[in-house]
Amino acid sequence: MAQSLGGEFAGQTGIHRTVDLGRTFRSVDRIALAARRFVLCNPAQITKTVIPAGETDQPAIWIAWTRRETGEKVLTETLAALASEAPAADRQPSVLLLGRYRFLEPSLRHFRRRYPGLSIKFKTIHASKGLEADHVVILGADNARMGFPSMIVDDPLLSLVSPETEPFTNAEERRVMYVAMTRARHTVTILASEARPSSFVTELLKDPNYQVASPQEAAEHTHTCQQCGGRLLFIPGQDGPGWYRCEHVQLCGNRMSACSACGSGLPRRETPDNEATCTECGTVQQSCPSCNDGWLVERNGRFGPFLGCVRFPDCSGKARTQKTT
Repeated sequence: MAQSLGGEFAGQTGIHRTVDLGRTFRSVDRIALAARRFVLCNPAQITKTVIPAGETDQPAIWIAWTRRETGEKVLTETLAALASEAPAADRQPSVLLLGRYRFLEPSLRHFRRRYPGLSIKFKTIHASKGLEADHVVILGADNARMGFPSMIVDDPLLSLVSPETEPFTNAEERRVMYVAMTRARHTVTILASEARPSSFVTELLKDPNYQVASPQEAAEHTHTCQQCGGRLLFIPGQDGPGWYRCEHVQLCGNRMSACSACGSGLPRRETPDNEATCTECGTVQQSCPSCNDGWLVERNGRFGPFLGCVRFPDCSGKARTQKTT
C-alpha cells in the first residue's frame, strides 16, 4: 500500500491519494488470472492480488510450435496474425518480444520493415519489468540448457535476485514467467519446441484452467509412439507425402511414412488385431504382424513383390501379397 503525503488536493492537505501497488491492472482476465495461478503453484510464493484490466471470451494465451528449421517462420506467422487482427486506430499495436537470454533477439529491422503497422521491441524478461505491451511473444520456451525455464543452476542472473536456494523446483524461473506473462494487455504467444517443449509449456497445456490454446493442426498431426510412449511428430514432405518421427529421436528413433493415400494422416489401430485406419482420410491398411505401430506396404524383393512393414529396417514384419485371379 502506497500513500501520497503532503501537498494540497481538492481543498485538503496531507494524505490525498491511496494506491495499492500489490495489484495488477494491466492484463485481461485470461492472462492475469492464469499468471497468478501459475506463480502461486509454489506454496512459498507471497500471495499476489490480481485485478484484471478487462474480460475476454477469446483465447488470450497461445502456444505456437516450432522446429529446428521453422523458428523464424513461426515468429513471422505470429506477427502476421497480430498485424492482420489489429484494429484501425491512431496508435500502432505494440508487440514485445521477450527472451530468457539476449541471444534470442531476432532481426528487429527485418520484422519492423515487414510489419510497419506494429510497434515491435525486444527485451530480455529480466529487463522487461515495468514495461507493458498490447501483445507479448515469449521466445525459446524449450526443454534445453538455455531454454525457459533455464537449466543453468549457477545462472548469475538468478543469484542476484534469489541468493538462497528454494526447495520448490524452478521457483525463481516461475516468477520470471509471471513477469513475462503480465507484460501483456491482450495476448501472450509462447513459441516452444514441438519436440522438446519446456516443462512450463507442458504444465500450461495439461491444466484446462489456464485456458491455453494451441494450433489444432499440430494436435491432429501428433500421435503416441507405440515403441516408447513419446509423441510421433509430423514432418511435412517437400515434394510428396510427409513422415512421422518420435520426439525422442536420440533414444527411440521410431519413424515411418505418412499415409500413402493422403500424405499427412497416420494409419492407427484400436487393437493389435485390427486393421490400421488413417486418422485423416480413413484409408484402411493391413496391420504389421510384428509391431504395434506399423502397417504393410508393397515392396519388391529377390523373389518378387511382398508386403513389408512401413517401419523397415527397424521392423522386419512381412506378409505375402494376395494373388488376384
